[in-house]
Amino acid sequence: MLSTKTFKCTFSLSRASCLDLRYTFPRCQSTFAGTAGATDHEPVEYCRDFVRKYDYEAYLIAQFWPKELRGSYYALKAFSTELAMIQDSVSNPTIGMMRMQFWRDAIKAMMNGNPSRHPIAQALHQASIRSNLPVYHFKRIIDARDAELQVPVHLTVDSLTAHSESTSSTLLYLLLSSLSLPSSALSHAASHLGAAQTFTTLIRAMPFHAKNGRMVVPAEITAKHGVMQEEVFRRGPAAKGIDEAVFEFATLANDHLVTARSMFDQEGFGGRVPQEAMPVFLTGVPVSSVLKQVEEVNFNIFNPRMQTRDWKLPWRIWKGYYQRMF
Repeated sequence: MLSTKTFKCTFSLSRASCLDLRYTFPRCQSTFAGTAGATDHEPVEYCRDFVRKYDYEAYLIAQFWPKELRGSYYALKAFSTELAMIQDSVSNPTIGMMRMQFWRDAIKAMMNGNPSRHPIAQALHQASIRSNLPVYHFKRIIDARDAELQVPVHLTVDSLTAHSESTSSTLLYLLLSSLSLPSSALSHAASHLGAAQTFTTLIRAMPFHAKNGRMVVPAEITAKHGVMQEEVFRRGPAAKGIDEAVFEFATLANDHLVTARSMFDQEGFGGRVPQEAMPVFLTGVPVSSVLKQVEEVNFNIFNPRMQTRDWKLPWRIWKGYYQRMF
């Protein structure tokens, strides 16, 4: 009988609930392009609805962004979510690579002042006019998602951490840029928060990936606990060692979350996130919620409770914003 394990876990960041998207951009693009009298609001509305449908936690956080920059937030989150979903929405890597090339071309055109008619690209162009958004951050995210098509699993924790730095953390850097908040201290905190978000997202999505024959826990962790991938795919929570592997993986996520919080103790912030940066670091509130859920089910990630929404999350986000904590 697996003994109950605990780790210290306070406020947290979230999963990306975006794994079942079946989005075909050419159809959407042609429909959008053919709309007569399109306004600047339409791309943002598209991104808002996209985020609300596929990343509801991010949609809740949007309400705490400055109204004049909310469109930028929706655009950046929609861009990130769209790329993250490509792997699970294409039938083979070649099609996925074509989609990635589309986004490379779209970002290049956007920076040249001639954005694609795709609504997300249009919204990103509007965001780039409002704020200085470094193009290399966009390219970094695309390259990382492209590489993921070829190598969808990670052998080591270091490999997964590098991937999270190029995806989740880099998105947080873009969000900080949209608020015009360049700061090494904020970036350092965002780096660890992005890792916590990536790890937590994979933990919560493990049943989905196992059903599709993919192990998302790094091989160095599963090997340490004697986990056989095929047994996880067939038996789920009954697989030997899987709870112990999830415990170690969740502990790593929590360590990154704690480190991100500690940045605001070390940098003279008095343990509080600057109010102007709080919209970005609210991303941490949904991760803590997921990590607490994982602990409550004794690290049985296949427990049905893990697939239910935290009904207190809107309140937790509101509380985190006004307490300037995550």
